[in-house]
Amino acid sequence: MVAELTRLGQTLTMVKRIHWLVAEDSPACSPVIASLLHRLGLPFTHLATPMPEVYRRERYVPRGVSNRRAALQWVKEEGHDHGVLFFLDDDNAIDVRLFEEMRHTKTVSMWPVGLIGDYTVSSPIVRDGKVVGFYDGWPAGRKFQVDMAGFSVGVGYIKKQKRPTMPYIAGYEEDGFLKSLNLTLKDIEVRANGCTEVLVWHTRTAKNPTRAIRLPPDKHTHDNIRGLVENMKHLGMIK
Repeated sequence: MVAELTRLGQTLTMVKRIHWLVAEDSPACSPVIASLLHRLGLPFTHLATPMPEVYRRERYVPRGVSNRRAALQWVKEEGHDHGVLFFLDDDNAIDVRLFEEMRHTKTVSMWPVGLIGDYTVSSPIVRDGKVVGFYDGWPAGRKFQVDMAGFSVGVGYIKKQKRPTMPYIAGYEEDGFLKSLNLTLKDIEVRANGCTEVLVWHTRTAKNPTRAIRLPPDKHTHDNIRGLVENMKHLGMIK
């Protein structure tokens, strides 16, 4: 988590007029994440948004829904009507040019997402400048076959909706959210050069098992390794 948020955060430092909502799946905001956010110097809000236990027991866990719901509520209460909401996952790599494109969103903007699914890309299908369908390897009966990193929403547009929300249904989070906005295909704003360019990717990080390091009392007493191990424990890399 620290590695991915460091990468993302340093990308976001290159973006003008941005407020980062970091919604953590934890009962309390972890000090190590708080320290990272302060060090980056970005305007931010750090939220503790644990998933309800009932959903952790499901066969397909709807990860990230409680986090995004909390962020959505914050935006509805605190967001500027001319602002834009983008659900940026911690496993995304993003070209900063995309932020400038999404900045002009009034309703919902969409674009391709690379390195995802059977097609290696998920994208709207655009004809004559309008979205007419979706090119995605997992249709699954979804009206909006998009990835979470493939759209942004105008805050003013969100506030006009009666009940904008996201369902606790794994695989249908994006579709359910966009449906709750009463969105139609004709409302979608096309970005990324007519959806011909990839400006965001899924670069999923493999999760290694957390290991324990036990240093013998007579080893590394006069070098850096003991300090290094303590810092790794602080970052959650080792036990």
